[in-house]
Amino acid sequence: MKLLTTATLAAMALAAPVFAGDAAKGEADFKKCKACHMIVADDGTVIQKGGKTGPNLYGVIGRTVGTGPDFKYGESLAAVGATGLVWDEALLAAYVADPGKWLKEQLKDDAAKSKMTFKLAKGGEDMAAYLASVKP
Repeated sequence: MKLLTTATLAAMALAAPVFAGDAAKGEADFKKCKACHMIVADDGTVIQKGGKTGPNLYGVIGRTVGTGPDFKYGESLAAVGATGLVWDEALLAAYVADPGKWLKEQLKDDAAKSKMTFKLAKGGEDMAAYLASVKP
């Protein structure tokens, strides 16, 4: 019985998605994103003051890719959104590491491109964890 319980727990651990971002580190790293992005709650509360070149990132985790109020998304990101794909932490971490590459992989189209030229080579998991923490 003990062996069966151990085996069951091990199988559950392997089946569970592993995502270990640190929201506090992501919040500190958000300064890299402020030139283009802000985080403003639906009621107007400013969580992170920033630019308007990119979309407001409030509630981005759980939102359909390429959607959000008051922002005109690029053609490739909107095309991914049209498939119904929803941002989760793992997807967002992969996107910020290399947005153009991510879009090409999602759309299976070498011509796909991103308006976001910045690449977050390290800390994408932390950024995604932070953005997951700022939501309605």
